[in-house]
Amino acid sequence: MNQFRQIVNLLNEIGMLAQIPRSGFAFLGTGKQSIAEHSYRVSLVAHALAHLMGGPIDRYKLVMMCLLHDLPESRIGDLNYVQKKYVTPNISKALHDLSNESVLGPEIVNWIEEYEKGESLEAQIAHDADQIEFLLVLKREQELGHQKALEWFQRVRQRIKTKVGIKLVETILETSTDQWWIKNPDDPHWIDGGKKPHIHS
Repeated sequence: MNQFRQIVNLLNEIGMLAQIPRSGFAFLGTGKQSIAEHSYRVSLVAHALAHLMGGPIDRYKLVMMCLLHDLPESRIGDLNYVQKKYVTPNISKALHDLSNESVLGPEIVNWIEEYEKGESLEAQIAHDADQIEFLLVLKREQELGHQKALEWFQRVRQRIKTKVGIKLVETILETSTDQWWIKNPDDPHWIDGGKKPHIHS
């Protein structure tokens, strides 16, 4: 198979992540998200953590690691914490096939394996980013009135390891999810849309 066909097959596999839901939300009873949606924001959370942390961090590797860390789930599915009590996926088989089926496979698998080992600084940041993205979703669900989401938030936050990650999680809990756009709720704009009210005779 030529390199172009291999890469197209890989891109189609990556596209499948947009079709696979994150299974944990079924147990929470609220919320929904695809693996692709999750991975996108994980990458940006990691970039933000690297900025806050400073120092010599390979940001390219970090972002690629985050974008691809769940790619094996295109083959094995998204197993949540309940399912992992009973099912052990053949991740080594998935990575072996992924490595051999594309010219980009070996490099991708190296990033995934480094993430799984969790030893490098980039991998540690990526792991925190993975959980922080979930915490951002849980915070929104909590604000929408789902009380269980806060219980989950308090458990999940205990997975965060880096000092910067812990501080960011504290800030997430203190910050309304709509604060980015409604900075001043008393602004008349939210009543009249920025237009002077029309006076009808």
